[in-house]
Amino acid sequence: MLGRTGVLVSDAMSAEESIVPSNFIRNRVEADVKDGKNAGRVATRFPPEPNGCLHIGHAKSIVLNFGLAKEFGGTCNLRFDDTNPSTEDMEHAESIVEDIRWLGFDWGENLFYASDYFEPLYQMAVRLIEMGLAFVDDQNAEEIRANQGTLTDAGTNSPFRDRTVSENLDLFARMKAGEFEEGEKVLRAKIDMSSSVLTLRDPLMYRIQKGEHPRTGKAWSIYPMYDFAHGQSDAIEKITHSVCTLEFRDHRPLYNWFIERLELKPAPEQIEFARLNLTHTITSKRKLRELVEGGHVSGWDDPRMPTLRGMRRRGYPPAAIRDFCEGVGVANRDSVIELSRLEYSIRQDLNKNATRVMSVLRPLKVVIENFPEGEVDELEAVNNPEDEAAGTRKVPFSREIYIERDDFMEEPPKKFFRLSPGREVRLRYAFFITCVDVVKDESGEVTELRCTYDPETRGGDAPDGRKVKGTLHWVSADHAIEAEVRLYSHLFDCEDPGELSKGPEFIDHLNSESLEVIENAQLEPSLRDAEPGHSCQFERLGYFSMDPDSTKAKPVFNRTVTLRDTWGKVLKKEKK
Repeated sequence: MLGRTGVLVSDAMSAEESIVPSNFIRNRVEADVKDGKNAGRVATRFPPEPNGCLHIGHAKSIVLNFGLAKEFGGTCNLRFDDTNPSTEDMEHAESIVEDIRWLGFDWGENLFYASDYFEPLYQMAVRLIEMGLAFVDDQNAEEIRANQGTLTDAGTNSPFRDRTVSENLDLFARMKAGEFEEGEKVLRAKIDMSSSVLTLRDPLMYRIQKGEHPRTGKAWSIYPMYDFAHGQSDAIEKITHSVCTLEFRDHRPLYNWFIERLELKPAPEQIEFARLNLTHTITSKRKLRELVEGGHVSGWDDPRMPTLRGMRRRGYPPAAIRDFCEGVGVANRDSVIELSRLEYSIRQDLNKNATRVMSVLRPLKVVIENFPEGEVDELEAVNNPEDEAAGTRKVPFSREIYIERDDFMEEPPKKFFRLSPGREVRLRYAFFITCVDVVKDESGEVTELRCTYDPETRGGDAPDGRKVKGTLHWVSADHAIEAEVRLYSHLFDCEDPGELSKGPEFIDHLNSESLEVIENAQLEPSLRDAEPGHSCQFERLGYFSMDPDSTKAKPVFNRTVTLRDTWGKVLKKEKK
């Protein structure tokens, strides 16, 4: 099992809870502050591209960057990397703003866009041309790739690399003016085509795009590449620590090359950390988009998706997500964290904060023969045994109730301590009941149970001290609310679908049992006025959250997480 430094972890965390999560980036920032670097100032940023929804991997970066700023009395900017108008829109930008705020973070007045810097970035590119460090290339994308070389072979200089400064300035200005078509010309840095660092082999700085930009409209026909815009935007915003994931480690020499050649001060420092990967899901935005566009999920907010919108709809508390991200620590090597570790944080939070209710997913009617017809007994139930301040509520008890169909067996095996003919069990908060008869339909299926109750056991205890081994949850048939309940499980049936994400076969590993819909669940009446987003524990069944699809006539509840890590136990058995 992997530990908190980025290794696979299980739900059994008791032995590890005292371990302080690793965070080498925090240690570096702390050292910089103590050494007086940047006058002790800390400024971070979170720079999402507005072309999709944030996922759990982004949550780790958000928690890290905003957390560092808060701990060291600094600032964290939210800056949208809106340099590719063909894939970006303001709708995604707005959803990202909403998701980060839901997660519990605020940037104050520090909301920026890379498009805010299009003019200064253009002027920086002009400066590099004037210094003889950038040139306009007429090669197309395929030719540039072909001449890039390999890890062992040097690349080939472009035939346009030796254009004069005046020619490059003229062509770049005409690119900006929209004189050329997409792909006809690009601006490249002039570094070293034989460099052992592939990102330094005359990388692209600008490309032509004629589409309309969400914020600048058609004011620009050229747009900076991420590698050029990123570091310079950091410098403009006076970022001290540019924290990003490991895939940008190879880009750090280029990041520093631009900063140094342009003599930008103060110079930000790029630090990389391992991205967050979870078992049984993927965190590739491109692959998540394939799931959405292919109709494999209902949308970006499908509760099976690892997106923040999906997790929010499923009922994940934002505090639990923050706890998880902090708990797994920050590593400098890639790894995969077991999904059960996230679910552990979810359960810990909901156990403390979610109210308890009784709900029956697969109802079996029980008639209490000696309970007076038309009479209703109001019983007292505890709202949350973990929180005395949550108080109690009244639940109605009547002659006809529903119990879970799985809580009855006509011919029970040993150690089945629930209801069966002649056996006495306790109804939660209510009475002891004994099954005296079983009613079946023509096919032999059990349709109804006839029981008697002991009125002396009101509240669930017998005055004569007798004990029963089974305690069942229930709802009054006359007062129950019919609901749709959606039982969600892991999106993929294999542990590491990320390993398959380079090809289309990852779709073949979607878990066919990741969603089960129950149409006629019966809920206790205390949920009648619940609103979408309301979280509660269905006693003995799991934690659930009310879905936005709910109506007054028929609410819909999503299972957030089971009470225990049952999936993990199944996988362990299969491995044995």
